[in-house]
This record gives sequence, C-alpha cells and structure tokens, in this order.
Amino acid sequence: MEHILSGRAAAADLQAKLKERVLALQAGGIVPTLATVRVGEDGADASYERAIVRVCQNVGIRLQKHVLPLGCGQAALEDQLRRLDRDPETSGILLFRPLPKALDEAAAAACIRPGKDVDCMTEAALAGVYLGTSGSWAPCTAEGCMRLLAHYGIDPAGMHAVVLGRSAVVGRPLATLLLRANATVTVCHSKTRDLAAVCRSADLLVAALGKEHFVGPEYIKPGAVVLDVGVHWNAAAGKMTGDVDFDAVAPLAGAISPVPGGVGAMTSTMLAAHVVAAAEAQKE
Repeated sequence: MEHILSGRAAAADLQAKLKERVLALQAGGIVPTLATVRVGEDGADASYERAIVRVCQNVGIRLQKHVLPLGCGQAALEDQLRRLDRDPETSGILLFRPLPKALDEAAAAACIRPGKDVDCMTEAALAGVYLGTSGSWAPCTAEGCMRLLAHYGIDPAGMHAVVLGRSAVVGRPLATLLLRANATVTVCHSKTRDLAAVCRSADLLVAALGKEHFVGPEYIKPGAVVLDVGVHWNAAAGKMTGDVDFDAVAPLAGAISPVPGGVGAMTSTMLAAHVVAAAEAQKE
C-alpha cells in the first residue's frame, strides 16, 4: 500500500480516461458543456473555480460562466438556472455556494434537474445517493474520497470506517458510499462521547470536521488509512493545511492523504467526470 495517497496522481489518471470519453463524444457531434452560475464577482471558492477551469481545459469540456450581479433577485437567479436547465447544449450546471443571505439556496437549486445537477446540490439528487437510484451523482468531494481509495487499491469492504463530520455534502453521503462498499461505518460529530477512542477503532478514518489540525496521533490506530477532507489557510505557516495534524499522524498511519494535493485535488476532477457522464446520458 502506498503511504501517501496523492490526489493529484489519481486525478491525472482519471482525467486521461475522461479525455478519451470526451473525444468519443466530440466524434459524435457532442461537446460536454459545464455552465457555472455565480452571484457576484467575488467568492470564497475562487480557488475551486480556478481548479475547475484547469480541469475542463485539460479534459476538453466547454465551460460557460454566468455571473449575476450581487443584488440580483431570486426570480432572476431562478430564471437563469431554468434557462440553462432547458438548454440541450448544457450538460451540467454548477451553482457556486453559499449564496447571498437574501437568496433562497434550496429554491434556486431546485430549478436544476438531477440529470444536470453535477454537484449534487438538490434534495432530489441527495435522495438518489441515499436510495442508490440511477440518474444522479454523489457530491464531488465524497465521491472523490472513494475514487482516491480505489486508485490505490484500498477496498473498504470489511473495514471499520469512522467519518468525522455529518455534513450533507461530505460526511453523510460519504458514509452512504462507504456502506455501499461494504464497510462498517460510524459517523461522529461534536456530541460523540469518547471521540478519540472511537476514532482509534477505525481501520479507515475520514476527517471532515472543518477544524484545523483537530486529528492528532491520539485519534489514530497504527496502520489505519487516513483521509483528510479539511482545507484551511494557515497564515502563520503560509500554506494550506487540513483537519489532520499531518506531521504528527503520518508516522502512525498505514496510508494518509496530504493537504494540499490529496482529496481536494479529486473534487474538481469528479465534477468533470459528472459532466462527461451527463453528456453521455443525454446522448442516449
């Protein structure tokens, strides 16, 4: 087993396969197209947007950016999303979140059908993940974790997987995907008793709490696989860090994903994979 689980290496491998699928679609006259919708020019997810641009360019996906003014109303946002949803040339739609407080995020996302909801924003898409129905995709980060494990030949079947965090976009859907892969799953959160002890029982530990360096060596069973989903800018260190204290935990772990270059590197590539799959489905 590789000790360092490089998301960059796994993403590069997946992107190479996506290029082949895009070429096949283009040969049939179809250009996979991702439409992004942002309210306002600035956003905390600017680095994610830059990553999306790079991946789309590398894979061959056409990217259409739509920016609405910061003071746009709910009707204008929903009208834009419905137009894109109806557009036969738009394979998938990504709405950058969070939206300004005056806008209703759930109502806006509901304007996108599951078949074009490539970031699993809607309740219908999330329901599809939990029920295991076809026609929708899991949230990109959650699925990115699974693809990263698969790239390194790590099979969760039979493992005790502990997921730190119960968010709707990572923790809960990832727990579902791990269950589907035949892991035994425990989901932990801020109210979990004896948290460190629970984590030490894990063969596979996923840190998705959103707390910098929360997971130290006292949380790790020797030889465990550790996935770090956290992303934090540490101004003092001048670098990105994760939920795991990497330097302290790495010597104990059997395998560990770094930050940066781990799970985060998979997220934009999974978005591209969903766009290509959506284009293929719409072709049928």
